[in-house]
Order: sequence, then C-alpha cells, then structure tokens
Amino acid sequence: MFLPDKHVDSIFDIQPEFLKRKSKKGIIIDLDNTLVPWNVEHATEKVIQWLQQMDEANIKVTIFSNNKQERVTTFAEPLGTPFIYKARKPLRHGFEKAREQMQIRQDEAVVIGDQLLTDILGGNLVGFYTILVVPIVQSDAPITKFNRNMERLILHYFYRKGKLTRRVTNEE
Repeated sequence: MFLPDKHVDSIFDIQPEFLKRKSKKGIIIDLDNTLVPWNVEHATEKVIQWLQQMDEANIKVTIFSNNKQERVTTFAEPLGTPFIYKARKPLRHGFEKAREQMQIRQDEAVVIGDQLLTDILGGNLVGFYTILVVPIVQSDAPITKFNRNMERLILHYFYRKGKLTRRVTNEE
C-alpha cells in the first residue's frame, strides 16, 4: 500500500504528455514540500508555469493538503486552483471528494506527493495512480518528522527488494 507507481525528483519531471499517455485527466497534489517548501507561502513562477501547462493540456488540478484553511487558501486562491484543506490524508473520503469535484473517473486520477504515509498510501487506498516526489527541502514541520523516519525504512526496503527504482523520469 506504500509503493508508488512512479518516483521522480520533482513535479517538474511530470509533464502533460506523460499523464496523457497514462490517460490521466486530473491531479490531486499535495502542497507542502511537493509544490513549495512547507514554510513558503506563495507559488514560485516555475510552479505557476507548471500549473499553466496542466491547464493548457486540459488536466485538472486540485491542491490537497492536511494543513489548515489559512495556509492552503493563501497559497491556492491567487492561482485560481481548486483546493481541499484539512484533507485528513490518508483517509479515503478526501481523495474521493477531490476526484468527484474534478468530475473524473478513478482510473483518470493521479495523486502526487512527497510522503508515503499520507499521499501515496491514501492514493493507493482509493486505487489512484500515485507519484512520489522527493521532498523539496529536508526540513519539515514538527508533525512530519516522525513520518519521515518511517518512510526512510519503507523506501530502503523497496529499493533493496527491487520494487522501486530511484527517481524514475517521465520515460516508461
């Protein structure tokens, strides 16, 4: 349940062409340490361009975070990007709500995030395609530090058993 379908360095390694080849029409994406560092309030120009690429390719995006309303709203509203705060990842309900809001089928959804225990586990529980990104920064909010230690053990196991290759790209 913790094994992602893909592992990439960053969101910028995920291009619309790749998602289209996989018949994906909607992205449910984590905010902190996936789109920007956890302590950065607003999107960078590079993130804005990436979101525009997805929009131009008719791929819907919903920002999906366990963080508080103020944090997620401050980030997402200026972008005009739909969002869900206090998502309660990895519980299924929030993932299904995001999919329904985008009006896509289960097989058309992709979850992108930097944490195995929230983003990837939750996406896998509802049967979505999952992509793990390397966290943007190595520092974390205090609540995330415990999860990171557990994730290191799980990732090490996947690498050792050959179940996951480090940071695959858009190529198949």
